[in-house]
Amino acid sequence: MTLDKFRPYVSRFLDPFVKGFDRVGMTPNGVSVVAFGMAILAAVAFALGGLEDPIWYAVAATLVFLNGWLDIIDGALAREQEVASAGGDLLDHVLDRYADIVVIAGLAAGLEDYLLGFAAVTGVVMTSYLGTQAQAVGLDRVYGGLVGRADRLAIIGIAGFLAYPLSGPIVGDFTLVGLLLVFLAVVGHLTALQRFYYSWIALER
Repeated sequence: MTLDKFRPYVSRFLDPFVKGFDRVGMTPNGVSVVAFGMAILAAVAFALGGLEDPIWYAVAATLVFLNGWLDIIDGALAREQEVASAGGDLLDHVLDRYADIVVIAGLAAGLEDYLLGFAAVTGVVMTSYLGTQAQAVGLDRVYGGLVGRADRLAIIGIAGFLAYPLSGPIVGDFTLVGLLLVFLAVVGHLTALQRFYYSWIALER
């Protein structure tokens, strides 16, 4: 299960947005930075959703989807402007990792459950690390596994929208956001192990 494999099919719908950013003089690196800004705002909104008013969860969900959309556009814009580079790819991946971290930190802060947040963020970071480490040892970059980044953003966004009307406990003392963090922790580490296994087998051939 990974939505990343559908990226080529989404590309045809990006043209109006890519051309719009190009017309206003936005660079791919600028789009990457704006996407990261959306992640920071989403983290703040998630924290407020848990600590203040659940309506903030819906705001956070919208910002998460904007982060994901802009994360697709920056690469397409780089190709449109013919400025794709290793430096831009590096910046994009670094900001993506920080975006993952701050969004999960916001979820955990809203619940004031930092141990669960730590388990979730390490699973997510290890998933991404194993994907790029495969490339570092001579294999193709790995996007597969149980849950890739596109899947994760979609799940977080959907859970955010649902957490507004379903803000109370769902299973025992766990709210929907608490269950989301459990999911990210368990599936994140399982996906990382999947990617490690794939890479290990590929290197042994």
